[in-house]
Amino acid sequence: MRLELGKIFIKDIQFADSSKIEDGVLYVNKEELLDAVSGDEHIKSIEFDIARPGESVRITPVKDVVEPRVKVEGPGEIFPGVIGKVDTVGEGKTNASKGMAVVTTGKIVGFQEGIIDMTGEGAKYTPFSKTNNLVIICEPVDDLKQHDHERAVRLVGFKAATYLGELAKELTPDETTVYETKPLLEQIHEYPALPKVAYVYMLQTQGLLHDTYVYGVDGKQIVPTFLYPTEIMDGAIVSGNCVSACDKNPTYVHLNNGVIEDLYARHGKDYNFVGVVITNENVYLMDKERSSNWTAKLVRYLGVDAVIVSQEGFGNPDTDLIMNTKKIEGKGIKTVIVTDEYAGRDGASQSLADADPKANAVVTGGNANQVIQLPKLDKIIGHIEVVNTIAGGNEDSLKDDGTIEVEIQAITGATNETGFNYLSAKTY
Repeated sequence: MRLELGKIFIKDIQFADSSKIEDGVLYVNKEELLDAVSGDEHIKSIEFDIARPGESVRITPVKDVVEPRVKVEGPGEIFPGVIGKVDTVGEGKTNASKGMAVVTTGKIVGFQEGIIDMTGEGAKYTPFSKTNNLVIICEPVDDLKQHDHERAVRLVGFKAATYLGELAKELTPDETTVYETKPLLEQIHEYPALPKVAYVYMLQTQGLLHDTYVYGVDGKQIVPTFLYPTEIMDGAIVSGNCVSACDKNPTYVHLNNGVIEDLYARHGKDYNFVGVVITNENVYLMDKERSSNWTAKLVRYLGVDAVIVSQEGFGNPDTDLIMNTKKIEGKGIKTVIVTDEYAGRDGASQSLADADPKANAVVTGGNANQVIQLPKLDKIIGHIEVVNTIAGGNEDSLKDDGTIEVEIQAITGATNETGFNYLSAKTY
């Protein structure tokens, strides 16, 4: 598949009488956007706000972050099986509105939601402090069941991103990047002298609001399979996740997966990037064994020399990560795993809940238990009281003076396990 990804750079967002993109500014008509996202009986009210980089603004609790994209040419629509029809995507032309995001918030259903600070110490840890954010505040009707609430808010975010993405459909991109992955035999023969590399993309699918969707199908219901990397860029995978904010993959991360983009950047130079194997993260041992067996089988079938394996979440999924690694290594294929750590506030505890000697090449996104002090900010979008109950916070997190003490676990994207974060290691 060959995908031309056109990039329209958004420098600012403003509310206006008509919705359009002009000279790098996204103008949004609130009434038109409300018409586009309304209609779910589970939502009592919807409001919109804007948060720009550097502003004294805190958004919490953050549910999902989505980048607007639109199909310009080629089959399918963005978010197939969720918003668009169930067509195979990943080829043709797609335009992406870069430098901005749709962020959903409100009285969200679970405790594992996040914080985005647009300035101050917290802004250093989240990649979404650098985006111009259109924030959607969704308040549910009374006595709404959690799963209905989660689904309703999730779809509002996708509808908004689709509406805004359409504004860029007829625009000439500021920049275009071409991504191409050919059918397997063609791909292998194109660069026979280069190491063949695949990406094993682990999706959080443990249920109880820990969900990811593939072409609209709950990932718990799939067995591991192949995807062209470009399918993911067109929204074939979306988040429905309430895992800890620091290492969950919002939909924005699926669309902009850094492992995929980096492998494409080195494709034909250092590696022959042959494609992606997606696999789920399960609760029960039997399901973990099945999925890891299939993952290792599919990787071996591709005939690759090495794979990168990225995790989503922590704790129970550490077992899936190690099973995948051990079994792939058992096929004679080298692995590098991308994860994060829960090593305690002092960093002295075991980083992962499972381990194996074969998992000897590891990239870490950082220690999620690291404690941080967040300053009081001038404006809150959402509900500040949740910082005492979200994962990474505690009953004393919110101080009387408006400052906050939390683990970076509470900050959206702080230790993302695809590397979509700002933490790095330094040698002294």
